[in-house]
Amino acid sequence: MTTALEQLLDEARSALRANDLVGAISACEQARKIEADDPRLLLIHGVALRRSGEEASAEKLLRSVLEHAPALPLAHHELGVALVALGRLSDARGALERAVRLQPDLKAAWRALYDVRAAEGDDIGAAEAYRNVLGTDEVDPALRKALELVAAGRLGIAEGICREYLRQRPMDVNAIRLLAEIGITLGIVDEAIKLLERCLELAPDFHVARSNYATALGRAQRFDAALEQVQRLEIEQSTNISHKVQSAALLSMAGRFEEAHAKFETVLGQISDNARILTSYGHSLRYGGKGGEATKAYLRAVEADPSAGEAYWSLANLKTFRFSADRVAVMRARLAGLEQASADKYHLAFALGKALEDEQSFDDSFEAYAMGNAIKKQFSAYDHAMTTQRVDSMMTFCGQHDFDQQGHPSEAPIFIVGLPRTGSTLLEQILSSHPQVEATAELPFIGQIASELSGRRNRLDDSRYPEILAELDPDQRREWGRFYLERAEIYRKGAPRFIDKLPNNWLHIALIRSILPNATIIDARREPMAACFANFKQLFARGQEFTYGLEDIAHYYADYLRMVTQWQERYPGDVRTVHYEAVVSGLENEVRAMLEHCRLPFDAACLKFHEQDRAIRTASSEQVRQPIYRDALVQWRNFASHLQPLRKTLSERGVIGDPDAAA
Repeated sequence: MTTALEQLLDEARSALRANDLVGAISACEQARKIEADDPRLLLIHGVALRRSGEEASAEKLLRSVLEHAPALPLAHHELGVALVALGRLSDARGALERAVRLQPDLKAAWRALYDVRAAEGDDIGAAEAYRNVLGTDEVDPALRKALELVAAGRLGIAEGICREYLRQRPMDVNAIRLLAEIGITLGIVDEAIKLLERCLELAPDFHVARSNYATALGRAQRFDAALEQVQRLEIEQSTNISHKVQSAALLSMAGRFEEAHAKFETVLGQISDNARILTSYGHSLRYGGKGGEATKAYLRAVEADPSAGEAYWSLANLKTFRFSADRVAVMRARLAGLEQASADKYHLAFALGKALEDEQSFDDSFEAYAMGNAIKKQFSAYDHAMTTQRVDSMMTFCGQHDFDQQGHPSEAPIFIVGLPRTGSTLLEQILSSHPQVEATAELPFIGQIASELSGRRNRLDDSRYPEILAELDPDQRREWGRFYLERAEIYRKGAPRFIDKLPNNWLHIALIRSILPNATIIDARREPMAACFANFKQLFARGQEFTYGLEDIAHYYADYLRMVTQWQERYPGDVRTVHYEAVVSGLENEVRAMLEHCRLPFDAACLKFHEQDRAIRTASSEQVRQPIYRDALVQWRNFASHLQPLRKTLSERGVIGDPDAAA
């Protein structure tokens, strides 16, 4: 019997190596009549069935293998691949992660894990998996060191090593792609795009690089170009669900919500219970104006994975959803059970903070918010001193130069600047209710122009910005103004005026005035304690890294205030400050004054802003679809006993008076 079993086992192995799946399955079936539960036979039989497209049968056999040999990496890998084909991405991810924990050099498992994480929209996890694909190869020690540094979050040093490596080996596409990945992470998107274009010239079939290229194009708001790249990937790798998910996300970013929703629904027809994809679908529904359907998608995500931190936070971030007592208890338990700092943990902490605030358990709420901020700050390299230095440089420049009217003559743009969470979305909703004005988005183009003018090609280079503004001749100013308007055009639908509400543009008022002297600028401002605390309890999807510490927020507010104040003192009436508190207490007066500043006639539709049906991509998306929201005026006072560090720093920076008076 033993000899016959071993012969059949050898036949099955040989057939599998030759990709003779029918022969392998036949040999396994015969052998299992002799020994039904031999783990070796179960594994070969399961692999052969999986490769034959019989994934459900393969899953049963592979799980049987793992009952006998739970530490067998290959079985976990094969199970993961089978689960992917069955549309069970969450289970597949778990199986593949176990495989690489057991055998860190299992290249095929890392590659499969890359595809799963990419399909879930987990860009950070996918990038980590692909770096490990490279790490399993024999690579140059310098490149291996760069991979290790990126994994450790030491991007600046990794960037330098990559650049030096590429000076010696300029054709290494893996190194080019890695440097581009670092650039995308650091926000140096334009350079990442150029690197990836070079990478794809050298290796047109490098699908991971092409996906990264689409991501970079999307970050640069070049959505048509990004979608072209993803469409190519969908054709070349038609069974890879990650490309469909990326396409849906890009369509949503581009404001093409109906197309995005249809694409998400196609994906969810294949993969119905994946928390990350459901959460992404929820975001698209929410920003497309379907808050009720978004809530259902987020709840489905929580049911699919009770530890899905982002889904909990997304519910909390609706601002209109209230967690039941039972669900709050579940959230507490889930948070307590997460030992390692992770995205799930900080998302869940912020969500619990909001839920407990709604319950008026303010001390416990602050503890949760503080935990979420502390964890999120671990993933950030923000240094408030660098912001202060940039503002010092800008203020010195603005104090020494005059700004004439020699840029592009367009009056179309209306910039709303300031801090996030200061009522800027409310002002946008009010203004875009005017028949001559349309909302666009938080456009990145002014910051991109500043980056281009700086002359920096990596983070260690000296910046020529803002001093270079004084060197621009009238033609160059008009050209940069035209550049901005052309980039903004893809968001416009035909109204004479449009709004760009990226808050951080307060730092670039001088640039705006240099290239678009006739643009309107509005400073959205809120009482310092209220504004700073509102940022502290908000978890942003990307950017706004200054918000994850009370002192950092206070310094940022102080720097913003002195920059805008200097400009207003030098050019009275140029930038109008609109106080959130004044809008709440006297809507019509503030609307009339704001429209006058924009050189627009009064229109009563602006007083009925909450009736407007449009896509809104910020945390206030549900609030501004209601009449004036007054609750935020004094919310911070519920947490006053915890905000001494904030009051102290604001006082030291001269923003408020005696800290005790602010309490």
